[in-house]
Amino acid sequence: MLTIGQLAAHAGVTVRAVRHYHQRGLLPEPARDESGYRRYDAQAVVDLIKIRTLADVGVPLARVEALIGAGPAEFAEAVTEIDASLLRKISELTEHHRRITRLAAGDRAFLPAEVIELLDLLRGIGISERQVRVERDVWILLTALSPQSVSAWVRTKKEVLADSESQGIYLALDEAFDWPPSDPRLARLADRIMTWISRLDPAGSEDQPAATGLIDGLIDSSSPGIQRLYTLLRDRQREQA
Repeated sequence: MLTIGQLAAHAGVTVRAVRHYHQRGLLPEPARDESGYRRYDAQAVVDLIKIRTLADVGVPLARVEALIGAGPAEFAEAVTEIDASLLRKISELTEHHRRITRLAAGDRAFLPAEVIELLDLLRGIGISERQVRVERDVWILLTALSPQSVSAWVRTKKEVLADSESQGIYLALDEAFDWPPSDPRLARLADRIMTWISRLDPAGSEDQPAATGLIDGLIDSSSPGIQRLYTLLRDRQREQA
């Protein structure tokens, strides 16, 4: 006859685990002896080892009791079902791991590789990280609204950024982020941008009107100076219409 500590040691579990199995009804509690201690026999060791083995391989405790008393055919069927359930959980955990890994990659979790390359190009030109983040958020919107058009837009933008004047416009916009709305340089920049726009090929622009409102809202809210600049640009476009 064994004490609870000896039983636990023989089965390779803790005394706390034995008491937990008692509470769950998986392991019968023996009567106490004259000294007030529970005494366990060899069958308790066998049952406890079965419980521990099933629990260790992922069998829910709610199923353990039925499996301990099951016949060979019933046991095999139950184990097959449990195995299929574990495989489903493994698949779910693998997908969670993949998503977490993508999140660890930063922007790559939200944007295709070609857009990431474009953002790196902007950094190489000298655009501030602050403005790159604004550009990134615009591309997140574009990717969500029209993913089939992203590749064409990226190609067009790379062609535009290959021009030195286009790079200069981008750098000027970045600088204007900190200008107050009353700064007279905004009007001059608006004129420069209108001249620049007039010579650009608007390839692919017919797909973009649906996104215009969201993009304008995002950019306008980023800086009072930029907001004022966009107002000036819209005024000039109306004058030319």
